[in-house]
Amino acid sequence: MASVAAIVFALILRPEAVWVDLASVERGPMEVTILEEGKTRVKDRYLISSPVAGYIHRVQLDVGDAVIPGELLTFVDPTPASILDARTRAEAEARAAAAQAELQSIQQKVQAAEADAEFAQNEYQRLLALEESRFVSTEQLQQAKSTAARPQAILRSARFDEEVAAHELAAAQTRLQISTASSNGQKPAERVAVRSPVNGAVLALVHQSEGVIQAGEAILEVGDPGALEVVVEVLSFDAVKLEPGLGVRLSGWGGPVLEATVRRIEPIGFEDVSALGVEEQRVQVIADMVSPREQWRQLGDGYRVDADFILWQSEDTLQVPTSAIFEYNGSSAVFMVESETARRRTVTTGPSNGLMTQVTQGLQEGVQVVRHPGRGLEDGDQVRVR
Repeated sequence: MASVAAIVFALILRPEAVWVDLASVERGPMEVTILEEGKTRVKDRYLISSPVAGYIHRVQLDVGDAVIPGELLTFVDPTPASILDARTRAEAEARAAAAQAELQSIQQKVQAAEADAEFAQNEYQRLLALEESRFVSTEQLQQAKSTAARPQAILRSARFDEEVAAHELAAAQTRLQISTASSNGQKPAERVAVRSPVNGAVLALVHQSEGVIQAGEAILEVGDPGALEVVVEVLSFDAVKLEPGLGVRLSGWGGPVLEATVRRIEPIGFEDVSALGVEEQRVQVIADMVSPREQWRQLGDGYRVDADFILWQSEDTLQVPTSAIFEYNGSSAVFMVESETARRRTVTTGPSNGLMTQVTQGLQEGVQVVRHPGRGLEDGDQVRVR
């Protein structure tokens, strides 16, 4: 009787088992990203202005119409120019000389950009050839692809700047010729043609109707809709984690998921107010398209997209729910479950995306851990699975 009573007494005093939820340590793909809303923008825009003062004819174009370099946009009938004094004529000559120097400088930048783009493309092709032999990983190949896209974008922008500089030089020379003709008593040109400096489309009409116009006054804005960039306003806390060349995944625009790469993180932040009325410091991040033009042909200027900045990714890694990890004696730990008993195990962790955390040491695939360990759970406690 005494032994039976002792057993019953021990059962009564035994701590009640703790109810827990379990999760399995899994191996699979994982990535750490920053998600923000972004907006597309035509990368290179040019505001075409009147080269001379006079009477402008109506612009017969609409927003969205395609233009090519040298295409006639409108005419300006110049007003009779007053005779230039020596100082004013010198200023006009200086502007023309400066435009010539700017064009030569940009042409040198184009040559440098061509060399960089060719080198990056050759490096990508070299790694692509090694992929079949499994000498390079998928991550290395993706990084090389993003790296090759950046100099290509810089080259396109440099060529656009070259066309614009040539147009500016022609406009400066036109102003100088008209002023010089007037000062020499010659009859100036009856009509000055305004032409497109670049290949692209009309983005905005500033002065469509005919009427009086001043030299330098804006007429219309053109740009290449095939050279889009993505502008994303990122929290300054997250912006410090980004760097040029980082991969970006674009979605939520109504088409397939697109690839892009970070080109520039603006060095200056600004204050913004969130939808909840919270003041935030944000930074503009500019990304270039990597996906082929055919996949995003329907995208235009000012379209909304969801931008996922890929900080880290792995195709196959050991991971555990982040909620299962807690701090113990300055280290990370989890509770494993063995024979309905909680066993504390110290682990070494890697990157975390909030939901899952990489585990580099301390656990094996398939092990059961407590998903949400409570403060009262201790090593050796009996547990029951819900």
